[in-house]
Amino acid sequence: MVVSVMQPTYLPWLGYFDLINSADTFVFLDNVKLEKSDWHVRNRIKGASGELMLTCAVATPNGRMAANINTTEFAKGHPWRKKHLKSMATCYRKTPFFDELYPKLVAYYELPHTNLLGEFNIELIKLLCDYIGLKSNFVVASALPEMTGVKDEKLVNICRHLGATDYLSPVGAKAYIEETVPGGALAQNGLEVFYQNFTHPEYTQLYGEFISHLSVIDCLFNLGPSKTRELIEWGHGDAVHYSKL
Repeated sequence: MVVSVMQPTYLPWLGYFDLINSADTFVFLDNVKLEKSDWHVRNRIKGASGELMLTCAVATPNGRMAANINTTEFAKGHPWRKKHLKSMATCYRKTPFFDELYPKLVAYYELPHTNLLGEFNIELIKLLCDYIGLKSNFVVASALPEMTGVKDEKLVNICRHLGATDYLSPVGAKAYIEETVPGGALAQNGLEVFYQNFTHPEYTQLYGEFISHLSVIDCLFNLGPSKTRELIEWGHGDAVHYSKL
């Protein structure tokens, strides 16, 4: 069984959905430290003036180092949801799939649901997966029994609990997985470690020259769910075994 573990980011890019599509079980690693300036709380879309950063307003009253993704709340009274929806409408109103996707986003953002960052991101990612037609067995790390260890040691414990045989990692995690030995603690504990090999495709966008690695909603507004899924599958390459790095 292939397991992939990722922190729940805000409106992720296409490669995030390739990981979901490639794993039998996808774990949202939500019970880890919040990086306030990272992709947990922000992502990019494209408008007439180029890329535009959408940033969620979160409250960290005890400081960023004391905040976990799953327990971080949004700043009370801040209108960031309305601002993000307004920016999406301004940037994508003229796209072919605006009338199909935008109402789904409005309905989600206006729900009187949780004020927690982690849960908001997770459910939004699931909504986008449903729209694209991607399926995986989703697991939320904070709902599992407590997993000890840090970095790859914690990943080992999650994989053991879930009965994984293979671990699929984003390339960006290679530095800490391979820090001490090839394959890290995962390989030392009998798991086959593979690294994602995703090529970001180019596609038709509004407003001139193509900008890569935007939020998946850019592709969805411009091309729709079926073509977006085709591009996710097109960009998918054979995962690279750690021993071949």
